[in-house]
Amino acid sequence: MAAKLSLRFCTVLLFLALAAQAQTAGVGAVRRLSPALDQIVPLAAVIEKVADGFTFTEGPVWTRDGALLFSDIPNNAIQKWTPDGKVTLFRKPSGYDGTDAPPGAFIGSNGLTLDKQGRLVICEHGNGRVTRLEKDGKLTVLAARYEGKRLNSPNDAVYKSDGSLYFTDPPYGFVQQDDDPKKELPFNGVYRLAGAKLVLLYKDLTRPNGLAFSPDEKYLYVANSDPKRKTWTRFEVKPDGTLGASKVFFDVTSETADGLPDGLKVDQKGNVYCTGPGGIWIFSPDGKHLGTIQPPEAPANCAWGDKDGKTLYMTARKGLYRIRLQIPGIRP
Repeated sequence: MAAKLSLRFCTVLLFLALAAQAQTAGVGAVRRLSPALDQIVPLAAVIEKVADGFTFTEGPVWTRDGALLFSDIPNNAIQKWTPDGKVTLFRKPSGYDGTDAPPGAFIGSNGLTLDKQGRLVICEHGNGRVTRLEKDGKLTVLAARYEGKRLNSPNDAVYKSDGSLYFTDPPYGFVQQDDDPKKELPFNGVYRLAGAKLVLLYKDLTRPNGLAFSPDEKYLYVANSDPKRKTWTRFEVKPDGTLGASKVFFDVTSETADGLPDGLKVDQKGNVYCTGPGGIWIFSPDGKHLGTIQPPEAPANCAWGDKDGKTLYMTARKGLYRIRLQIPGIRP
C-alpha cells in the first residue's frame, strides 16, 4: 500500500513539474553567444505571446498611464494593450486620411514616441508627416515638408534630452517606394526637428529606419533596412545636435533569416537591441554581438515597458511578445 501511495505521490509531483514547465516554457528561443548575455537576459527568461491577430505590428511605446500603444500599419490603426491582457482600438485612422490606398498598403502609423509632457508623437506613413496627439484629442502637425517638398513616410522617431526630435523618412508608405510618382524628395533622409526648424542630417542611407541614442547621447544608432545593405550605423552627435563621423556598427547583409534591420532600442548600460534577421540582436556598446532574442515571428520593433522598464515588448508581424530582462531600458 505504501509503495502504491509513494508511486502515486511521485506521479503527482511529476505532473506538477511538467505543468510548471509548460507554463514557463514560453515561445521562441534565446540564442546565447557570450556569457555576458546572462547579465542581460536571465537564464530563466522566456518569451511570452501576449496578443495576436493583427496585420503587421510596429512602433510600440509604453505610456505614462501603464499601457502599451503600437501600430498595426496596413490596418491604419493604433492599438492599446493593457496589463490585464485586453487590446482596444486607440486610434483609427492612424496614418492616412484618404480612401484610395490599395489593400494591404503600408499607409498607417509606424513609429510612436512620447514627448516630455507624455504626449504621443506619431510617424504617419500615408500622410507623409509627423504629428503630435494633444491632450484634447486634436492633432498638431510637427513636420510635413522639407524645403517645400512632401516628406516620404516618416518611420521612427526619438527625442534628445534637449527636446529636439530626430526621425527617419524612408519610402515605405508609397506603394512603389522610390519609384512612386507621389514621391517628391529624391532621397530618404534622417532629420532633426528643433522648434519649428527641420534640418536634414543625413541622406546617404537607402532605407533609414529605427534609431536611438546612446545613454550619454554622444552617438545616434540608425538602422538601414535595405535587403542589399543590411546595416546599423553609429553616428557621432555634435554639440549642436547635427551628426558627425559615422561608421558601420554591424553588418548583417549576408544573413538569410527572415527580417531586416528595423526598430532598435538601448538600455541604461548602453547595450543595443536591434530587430534584424531572425530576431532581436543584442550588442554591447562596442559592437560585440552577445546573442539574439528569437520570437516565433520576425520582429519589426521593440520597446521597454512595465513600471521598472525591464520588460522588452516586441512587435512581430501579427503578434505582440515580451520578455523580462535584467537591465532597465531607456524610454521616453
